[in-house]
Amino acid sequence: MGDVLAGIHATWEFDTDAVLIRFERGIRAPKLFQSLRERRIPYAALSSVTLTPGKRNTVVLRAVPRVGADPLVEAAAGQLKEGYDPYRLVLPAEREVLAEYYADELRTVLDPASDEPADRFLVAAPEAPMSFKAYDGRAGFDGDRVSFRWSWTGASSAKWKAGDQTFRVGELAGIVWRSPEALDGYLRLIPRTAAPVDHRAGGSLDDTLGPVAGEGETGGPADGEPSASRAADQDPAAVLFGLGYGPVHESLPFAAAVLESVRRTQPGSGGPAPALVSAGRRDPADIAERIHHLGELHRAGLVTDAEFSAKKAELLSEL
Repeated sequence: MGDVLAGIHATWEFDTDAVLIRFERGIRAPKLFQSLRERRIPYAALSSVTLTPGKRNTVVLRAVPRVGADPLVEAAAGQLKEGYDPYRLVLPAEREVLAEYYADELRTVLDPASDEPADRFLVAAPEAPMSFKAYDGRAGFDGDRVSFRWSWTGASSAKWKAGDQTFRVGELAGIVWRSPEALDGYLRLIPRTAAPVDHRAGGSLDDTLGPVAGEGETGGPADGEPSASRAADQDPAAVLFGLGYGPVHESLPFAAAVLESVRRTQPGSGGPAPALVSAGRRDPADIAERIHHLGELHRAGLVTDAEFSAKKAELLSEL
């Protein structure tokens, strides 16, 4: 199509095989959008397109992703609030005719198998390295390893006894992300060989949590899961969220990146992870911000000297 459709908080740029969504970074934009910056969504990753009335004289154009196509959506498992949905483009009501045109155009390029679940991720996950501060520690991910460093003010005695934790993605079967906006939010890593653990009520991780993201299921919590959320406080493979700890815009991209890496290491993953579209030269301020963040991870010991130097050189090459 080659056109651009500008909406509230985002702009959709239509290419021959994908739509590039660029999110605003202004103070009024949702923090999740600011964190994601931009996303390339192949048309093959979409199942349908809708156009519905919005609030306050707006219309909403929404591209509906296929089940299993986007690690961010899989990790969120239906827990995102409407205003945080990265597949919604809100437009003034006077642009309804234009929005209907693009909705029809998108429908014509949908994959013939759009109604079927995707057999692999078709949308790229947020890039590592990244980290966030949880209630009981700090979580870090360098693309290959997930690390949990416990906080002396929040971590339980069980976690202190277990010590700081490091998990290679090849050792994991999936993740469970429970939104920090819900009661008892957490991020839990599920080892490939999850041995029975003490959940006070007995049973194994699989018994308590049910299906886990990364094994063909979504990553959200099942209804009636109070024992699992209590156990996260005692589980050294989990970090707890809380008011101001593990916010959605930090912990969800983190969870999606880990989930994508886990899925990629599993047999029958369907090939390498999708690559982000090249958008030409990057904003120098954006590069400086990412290098600063990388330096923080390096100083915290979450990134080695070699990894820091390599990633910094990669970022500088984008200028």
